[in-house]
Amino acid sequence: MSEFQFTRRGLLGSAVGLAAAGLAPDLLAATPALPKSPVALNVVDVAGNLALTQKAIETYRNNNPKLLSRVTFTKAPAPELPGKIKAQQAAKRVDIDIVLTGIDALSAGVEQKLWQPILPDFSDKLPKLDDIYLSGAKQMQALASNQGVCVVFCQAGPLLEYMPDRVKTVPKTAAELLAWAKANPNRFMYARPANSGPGRVFMMGLPYVLGDKDPKDPKNGWDKTWAYLKELGQHIEYYPSGTGPTMKALGDGSRDMIPTQMGWDINPRALGVVPKEARVQALQGFHWILDAHYLCVPKGVSAEKQAVIVDLLAYLLSKPAQATTYDDGYFYPGPAVKDVPLSMAPAESQKVIAEFGRPEYAKLIADTPQELPLLPEQLVYAFARWDQEVGAAKTK
Repeated sequence: MSEFQFTRRGLLGSAVGLAAAGLAPDLLAATPALPKSPVALNVVDVAGNLALTQKAIETYRNNNPKLLSRVTFTKAPAPELPGKIKAQQAAKRVDIDIVLTGIDALSAGVEQKLWQPILPDFSDKLPKLDDIYLSGAKQMQALASNQGVCVVFCQAGPLLEYMPDRVKTVPKTAAELLAWAKANPNRFMYARPANSGPGRVFMMGLPYVLGDKDPKDPKNGWDKTWAYLKELGQHIEYYPSGTGPTMKALGDGSRDMIPTQMGWDINPRALGVVPKEARVQALQGFHWILDAHYLCVPKGVSAEKQAVIVDLLAYLLSKPAQATTYDDGYFYPGPAVKDVPLSMAPAESQKVIAEFGRPEYAKLIADTPQELPLLPEQLVYAFARWDQEVGAAKTK
């Protein structure tokens, strides 16, 4: 059994057994006591997650002034954050209390041992995740190595988004996409996978579309995928460092087609960055790659702050807080927790999704196989190899 397959219950059971034998009482960690005076928290978002959770975090702050005096929100690129945290930890001056991240920085932090284990250490103050999570969110939680907690979830993609007035023959297979890119040089674009959800999902989804040997093994099982990405890259001018520029390029007409995922399709059209009439297409043989955002705590955060963070996390997993994650469709659907229908979301969220959502998404979700993203070690390898062999001189 790998480290990603241990359950919280199993780990707790082992700890109890060892403690009863007098061998490992330190394994029975518990959440520190809540502070007697309020703390301030510094939240860094490397996934665009604040669009989904900031309102809930602010609601918690407003309702708990004796615990939380102030929250500072900042954003940073995912690839840069692990090095910054590592430097702070080496200097014993950690000033980042919470990281909101996708699988990218989570994976890098797991590999570099940057994160404070949340489970089972703090499970005494959290709901039983296996009981509350959607099945897909439960699978995504297994990727966190107990060092982060899934707070939002979606079946991401990969999908192609295009402007129908500029793309008359829409690619339906990987071969047709390559032929279209060759016939329309520099009109297709995707962002660097290490800092882009749609870019990452496009990369991880291709092995299923192409019928590669082992979609879970980018080192030995992606021969077709690596060859395809390199050939496709001959017809791509450059790779932006994040998803936003790809949406802007599609909207302003400098590009005609980009990879997307459900939330990145809905939200930019709702914001007017991409025209409402943009359409999406799934390639033949595609599988959904699941995606999630996590709350992580760097090692070195004080016990008092840890206590408040865990209390905040418990609130973020509540149904009222989860209902706000529908937002304006950014991470559609959004909730990681069961029994949080769109009807519970704020009226504005319901209005946006009614206008900019797509009826075909429900059928695609129901009828298409769903796959976990790569495990942290494999994902870090895939990012590095893409950077070296594909992105190299073309990333901006």
